[in-house]
Amino acid sequence: VGGILPNRVEGLIALLATLSIGAVWSSCSPDFGAAAIVDRLGQIGVKVLFASPRYRYAGKEHDISGRLAEIVAAMPTVTTLVLTGEPGTRPNGAADCISFDDFGGAGPLTFERVPFDHPAYVLYTSGTTGAPKAIVHRTGGVLLQHLKEHLLHGDVRPGDVMSWYTNTAWMMYHWLISGLACGASVVLYDGAPILKSADGLDPSPLWKVAEHAKVTHFGTSPKYLATLAAERYAPGRLHDLSPLRSLLSAGAPVSPGQFDWVYEHVKRDMIFASISGGTEIIGCFLLGSPLHPVRRGELTVKGLGLAVAVMDERNSPVIGRQGDLVCTEPFPSMPLTFWGKDGDARYHATYFAARREIWTHGDVAEMTVYGSGVIHGRSDTTLKPGGVRIGTAEIYAACENFAEIEDCLVFGAPVEGDEEIVLCVKLNDGYALSAELAARIRKAIREGASPRHVPHRIHAVQAVPYTLNGKRVEGAARTTLEGKPVRNMASLANPACLEEYRALDRGRAA
Repeated sequence: VGGILPNRVEGLIALLATLSIGAVWSSCSPDFGAAAIVDRLGQIGVKVLFASPRYRYAGKEHDISGRLAEIVAAMPTVTTLVLTGEPGTRPNGAADCISFDDFGGAGPLTFERVPFDHPAYVLYTSGTTGAPKAIVHRTGGVLLQHLKEHLLHGDVRPGDVMSWYTNTAWMMYHWLISGLACGASVVLYDGAPILKSADGLDPSPLWKVAEHAKVTHFGTSPKYLATLAAERYAPGRLHDLSPLRSLLSAGAPVSPGQFDWVYEHVKRDMIFASISGGTEIIGCFLLGSPLHPVRRGELTVKGLGLAVAVMDERNSPVIGRQGDLVCTEPFPSMPLTFWGKDGDARYHATYFAARREIWTHGDVAEMTVYGSGVIHGRSDTTLKPGGVRIGTAEIYAACENFAEIEDCLVFGAPVEGDEEIVLCVKLNDGYALSAELAARIRKAIREGASPRHVPHRIHAVQAVPYTLNGKRVEGAARTTLEGKPVRNMASLANPACLEEYRALDRGRAA
């Protein structure tokens, strides 16, 4: 069963109904392009498709009826299309088309009992290096992992209210709705987290919801927090957040300075937890704890029951040094397989080939003497100037402190047998990339990270490329700069912006 649905109640109902009969659920966000959706749902042979002809973003309703017709035509396995909300123009095709409202009233609740390893969800990798990998997750493993993370690590209690700004494609959607199993309520939000107004940006929507719903656990991202700081928006001063007990952040490393900002401008008497895991494990390797102190710039603890470590190139665990984030023993939320031909072999090659039978997650990380961890970036975006391996997180953290910088991207570019660091900055309105600004950026990076982190080239750009799931795409920018084709452009939210990177002139860099 597939879904092309916004984060509204119809999507949650369809998901829970699917799982209740032992069927497999897989969803995409309606703002994905037709090719991106077909690349994902088309792999798994969706039979019943729930879809919304409209979704809301930035205060506007967007009609995708035409896109739905294209999608259904490209997926011949679909026999039934169920439309939610206003039906609009019904797509023509072989599939029977019915309305969500045609199901009538609720009948007696029945649940099909399934084995622990019965498939529940299919989620997808970002697909920036080829077709998205369809990852099959098991029923028992997902539920057990999420109950552990919510009840024990998150201190979620019956009656609590959880929110996370997410779409229905991201793993955090599945993570959020498992809060229902803890007796908590979940907030479903369809729209933009930040609106444009005559006076600039309006960051209030999510905080108004949090205040109204009395949210106890608020999920967000470092990029969103950076935007709040840049706009000088102080949620704790402007909203009643007295029920809030935990603020969580995922999607990228949280800089030490953001910990300070959160406790000063959101709330002091709460837990701020930077968490890290991934679509592959539909959970976390490193996350928060109600029993341990929060340390700025660090992820508080390893996940309970997980043999998480950081290993060097000799497969030896290290503390206080950077290495690869690994898990040395099986765990409940490991994928069951990859969907499709040679799924087991592709699964093994992706996560176990790098180190003999050790799950290698793809993050450059560091464990501390306190048992906490630091994520320095993705292994595939690691920089190696002069042959020395360094992460990108410290560079991003330094750039967050500049009012002039709205967003940025850093990657390595080959040059004469070596690699140089390229920093691309998207500047806020009214600013230009002067020699003085470039010098201040380099100084901040040198002092906040190390001389090795200082970029050789700084370029001003109009946009930063992102995946459909909202993650920066350093590899695509590097590939474009090298004059090579980027695979699977459909996985990018803004692929047209890459043309600018093709024309970056080394001689004109700051």
